[in-house]
Amino acid sequence: MNVLLHLAAVSGGILYLMPLLLLVVLFVALERGWALALLLRRGDALLRDLQDTRGREALGRALAKASSGPQRAVLTAVLGSHDLNSGEAYAEEAMLAQAPVLDRGLWILDTAVTLAPLLGLLGTIIGMFNAFQILGNPDTAPTAITGHVAEALVATATGLAIAIIGLVFFNGLNQRVRLVLHQMERIKVGTLNRLYRQPVSAPGEASVSLLVRRGES
Repeated sequence: MNVLLHLAAVSGGILYLMPLLLLVVLFVALERGWALALLLRRGDALLRDLQDTRGREALGRALAKASSGPQRAVLTAVLGSHDLNSGEAYAEEAMLAQAPVLDRGLWILDTAVTLAPLLGLLGTIIGMFNAFQILGNPDTAPTAITGHVAEALVATATGLAIAIIGLVFFNGLNQRVRLVLHQMERIKVGTLNRLYRQPVSAPGEASVSLLVRRGES
């Protein structure tokens, strides 16, 4: 404990901020990770319900069964439309409205990834000032400065470690946000197809239909 207090004092108190910054990074990462994982599970369940659903009434039943979330908001927007163009416009509006919900809190991780190394560098600079003051004492050997330089570099190492942890979580959460956005896009396209677009017949079905027409004629 005395060693940690000494290192914190060498850095001008910067090292006192590092544990707090690390706790913020871990809290945001865990909270956002859990929330986005829950949204992904809800989106997967809604996509499974829509897989074999046809018609507005069946889609309405799938909507009533779905849990709250951005994916459900997109489905609600499409079902509130009256044609293909309005359905696409309503879905895009809903997706734009839900985007800030998905990105909430990620700016904190982005800031921490940038801030932690800068704070560590500031602590190292302060420690270096204190180390070089030793050279002003004529009774101090020049080699004594090396230990103080090493202590000063602890702040930079700590800042880089926090930045690495934050960057890993930030990229992972961004990937989950992209997956949720992809789910929303799939729900939009799938619902529009089931409401307003006619399914494309398979080549075999088209041939059978043509033969039936020729037989009737």
